[in-house]
Amino acid sequence: MMRAYRLRPYEQVRWEGDNFSPKELEPFAWIDSCGVSKETLQAIEKHFGIRFPSKQEQAEIEASSRYHEEDDQVRIILRLIEVRPGPEDELTLQEQDLSIIWTPERLFTHRSADSRVFQDLVRRLKSNPEIGESPLWLLIALLGQVVDVDADNIEIISQHIYRLSTAIRQADFSEREKIILAVQTLQEYLIRLREGLFDIQRVLSLLIRSGRLTDSPREAVRILLKDISSLIDHTSFSFQRLESIQNTILSLINLEQNRIIKIFTVITVAFMPPTLIASIYGMNFRFMPELDWEWGYGFAWLLIVGSSVVTLWYFRWRRWL
Repeated sequence: MMRAYRLRPYEQVRWEGDNFSPKELEPFAWIDSCGVSKETLQAIEKHFGIRFPSKQEQAEIEASSRYHEEDDQVRIILRLIEVRPGPEDELTLQEQDLSIIWTPERLFTHRSADSRVFQDLVRRLKSNPEIGESPLWLLIALLGQVVDVDADNIEIISQHIYRLSTAIRQADFSEREKIILAVQTLQEYLIRLREGLFDIQRVLSLLIRSGRLTDSPREAVRILLKDISSLIDHTSFSFQRLESIQNTILSLINLEQNRIIKIFTVITVAFMPPTLIASIYGMNFRFMPELDWEWGYGFAWLLIVGSSVVTLWYFRWRRWL
């Protein structure tokens, strides 16, 4: 799907499939391609003299690969991440790469699927087209929207962390195992979010150093950098909360295992004196006086039971039980 946006006044035109000519896109300030064919993308590149990053370039993590300047073009690669509620109160993470090309005349974006970032940005443009008064300000608004969605993602994870921390108290052994797996999943999500925030942070820092920004856009980018630093700090705090939950669960499991081991230890020790007595009377010696005693059998049982009772009483007295 192709979308093109004209600002002041706001106008959006959409094309399904490949039934359009790149020349039709010339009057628009923002050209957004979503899941279009390779041939369509090549036609746009040829007509406007641009080049979208390849999949190999998108997979690279170097700052030079995710931010590149060439003549009057700036090519940027970002990671779009969305955390959404899934089945059984679990969270799912959807991730895709976003390619951006900024020129003084237009802003080009390319992605493989729809994203909340673009839905929210288009909604903002409809109500206030002034935020995209030029391709540069449109780029800053897009980067700011990516940061806003990342902030929402972190908030969703924080709320889920709170639910996990409250669920520990009522969780049984099997549920604690599920909580540990959920904690590991959330840690992976936070790692992906931190990587995405670091990507935006590097891109914005390089954009400031490029000398392409005037005072007002530079100040807006600096504000975004401060917001990103705050979000990175918040992810660190969320990591600490998850580690605390994980340590608490492991401690509870360890206490449960120690309690079980303690019970078996007490049982073993409690039966050691009776076992010793039974072993003595089970010896096959020819001369054992108690064998001919009328009350020998009952006396042996009394010793066995009495030794167990005395052992258990001693454990209780020592508060080992």
